[in-house]
Amino acid sequence: MIMQDIRIMDLKDMRYFQAVAEERNFSRAAERLHMAQPPLSRQIKALEEEMDAPLFVRTAKGVDLTDAGQTLLAEVPNLLLLAQRAKDRTRRAGQGLTGQLDVGLFGSGVLDVIPRMLARFHAERPEVRIVLHNMTKIEQLQAVRERRIGIGFNRLVPLEPDLVVETVLKEPLVVAIHESHALGTRQRIRISDLHDEPIILYPNVPLPGLAQEVIEAFRREGATLRVEQEVEDVLTAVALVASGFGLAVTTRSATNLRLPGVIFRPLSSQYLRDLELNCLYRRADPSPVLAGFLKVVHDYARRANQRVRPA
Repeated sequence: MIMQDIRIMDLKDMRYFQAVAEERNFSRAAERLHMAQPPLSRQIKALEEEMDAPLFVRTAKGVDLTDAGQTLLAEVPNLLLLAQRAKDRTRRAGQGLTGQLDVGLFGSGVLDVIPRMLARFHAERPEVRIVLHNMTKIEQLQAVRERRIGIGFNRLVPLEPDLVVETVLKEPLVVAIHESHALGTRQRIRISDLHDEPIILYPNVPLPGLAQEVIEAFRREGATLRVEQEVEDVLTAVALVASGFGLAVTTRSATNLRLPGVIFRPLSSQYLRDLELNCLYRRADPSPVLAGFLKVVHDYARRANQRVRPA
């Protein structure tokens, strides 16, 4: 009965009761609470009426607890602690210090830049659970709209009216070559050097991406593009290079794969110099966790742009 009634008690009532119960004296309890004794007495009387049970027995020296009062005293500290915990957790959630961040990723995005940002965010907010989702560009766009992820990372993301699409950085392009290939002796590879060479093209997806950029660069520079294989991700592309199937144009982050027999050379092209890495999220999303992560993303983008800015 008492536990059911506690739900309607004010936290202030519980603190008043606890002070009187521990001091066994209304005057000392009032001093401890920095209030006058009459209002305290009225609060305790109202509490007893609300609980429909006497909580104290008045004595010459002060008060003693009744059986009901003893029962309530055993519960109040735990309830106050739970209330404080709830307050603290609510405050931390409101500040984005707890909760969950769902992030959409893609192939080469997990090789360098994004893990660095996630690691920094985790160090700053270790109580936020980070959940990663490997998704194509189309899947990310849909998942962001459906609130299944808070933020996605991909390349050449189209502008959408209901989403924010920002450039995190522009990543230089390289050519993945088997170490036995004649082009491996060169310091830089031009598009013309790749004329009629077997090319591993990726990603093989509907929306514009690196594959379409490569196709357009070959066309504009008058080189013949001979597609040996079309694959969906960078790991498969570089693995095929390692197996001798051909060459692949990819981003610098792919150099972290370190597959045996594969070397990388910078790509020199008039029309294909780098590739954007974008982040996308819902416009006006109120999530404090997302806001905290975006601070990390924006700081990383600012520092990355400073590094590539000419002197």
